[in-house]
Amino acid sequence: MDNGYNPSYNFPMKTAVSIPNPIFKAAERAAKRAKISRSRLYARALEDFLEQKKSKGITEALNEVYSTESSELDPDLKQAAYDLLSREKW
Repeated sequence: MDNGYNPSYNFPMKTAVSIPNPIFKAAERAAKRAKISRSRLYARALEDFLEQKKSKGITEALNEVYSTESSELDPDLKQAAYDLLSREKW
């Protein structure tokens, strides 16, 4: 059983948060089913949330970079590809 202790944590920080009762009850059930502590469940949920935010930030940054780039092929490259593919037997 996971008691919430993770040796990769340097100094676990206790905190108090307000959670709506239905979410709290669902989290309690989920922790019991997973046989982990409530603290570990919340830590995992925060890790997942932060990872999703980081990934979303990367995607947004890439979208911003590529939004200024044309998606049109270079005309010479387009013609070369057409010439090459037109010789293929389909």
